[in-house]
Amino acid sequence: MHGLVPPHGGDLVHRLVPDGEKAGRLREAADLPKVLLSSREVSDLVMIGMGAFSPLAGFMEEDDYHRVVEDMHLTNGVMWPVPITLAPPNGSADYIGEGEHVALVDDESNEIVGTMLVTGRYAYDKHREAVNVFRTDDEKHPGVAKVNAQGDACFSGEVMVLSEGGYPERFPEDYARPPETRAIFAERGWQTVVAFQTRNPLHRSHEYLTKVALEIADGLFIHPIVGALKEGDIPAETRQKCYQVLLDNYYPQDRVVLKVYPMEMRYGGPREALLHAIIRQNFGCSHLCVGRDHAGVGSYYGPFDAQQIFDELKPGELHLQPLKFENTYYCKRCQGMASIKTCPHDKEHHVFISGTKLREMLANGEMPPVEFSRPEVIEVLMDYYRAENGKA
Repeated sequence: MHGLVPPHGGDLVHRLVPDGEKAGRLREAADLPKVLLSSREVSDLVMIGMGAFSPLAGFMEEDDYHRVVEDMHLTNGVMWPVPITLAPPNGSADYIGEGEHVALVDDESNEIVGTMLVTGRYAYDKHREAVNVFRTDDEKHPGVAKVNAQGDACFSGEVMVLSEGGYPERFPEDYARPPETRAIFAERGWQTVVAFQTRNPLHRSHEYLTKVALEIADGLFIHPIVGALKEGDIPAETRQKCYQVLLDNYYPQDRVVLKVYPMEMRYGGPREALLHAIIRQNFGCSHLCVGRDHAGVGSYYGPFDAQQIFDELKPGELHLQPLKFENTYYCKRCQGMASIKTCPHDKEHHVFISGTKLREMLANGEMPPVEFSRPEVIEVLMDYYRAENGKA
């Protein structure tokens, strides 16, 4: 479309049931055998439905699953880094066999969110998946813990999606699917679009990276994740306010698009960075900012492992290109934003605040320095923490 990068695998998948057909499909699904989905499986279902996981049209078949775990490819040769599977709780779906149509049910809301034709059922090695995908089998890793909590058998098959989990209603102005963002980029005449993945409010380092990216691209796509995060992360609605006040005051309005997407983080470090790249390519982006410890958690990954994994790909396996950034900070001697590539000064001159320290300051009503974050953003966060403290 108008010079934008092609979708991953060639074509965008569309598995969302049109609004006019949903009522009838829901009535039919009510009589089908039920399969329970965890929150992560629901978010994966929505991502498949909207085309963000193109070329996947459903939960992975056994051959695809094993090849993805072992060497990050589907059986057709397309690069894919992370298993997308459905493993219902043990004992909940033992009576379901191949060839059956089933209703997919959110195990938290009890809502029917889709249907699937079951084409396979297979056992899998949770330990091998954890070690290969997350590079650890430590139960404290949130991604590993979720794999271990799954049932012992995966069900595969193409899906039809009846619900997007309430995300379009929660974010009526900011929720968009790949065909819609591609249309926005094309309408603006953009061919090179840099995506910025985030699960946190943007501070000055993030602002610096995105503006460096804007220097070399037609447009910037700020794309926050609004699926389930880990304990302690800032709620999506609060983060949206932070993004908006920053864009309103410090970015050119005609060169930035802000939209959200509903995936649930796996905190899979390098492999999840590749998944983020595939997703952004499907949304129409040509580049992705990949900074320090992208998609990481704790100390499970090296600070730049998520950048190095892109170098392992063969030419043509991914059309999107990574923009690799060093850790950035405000340097008082330089009197501006910098990184080790541009700044010769010692750490004593650098303004750096960890996420933990920032939360402590905000919870105590302390204003972080303006060199770390814009005052408009800090005010939104302080309002949030004041409200949270009032609940205590």
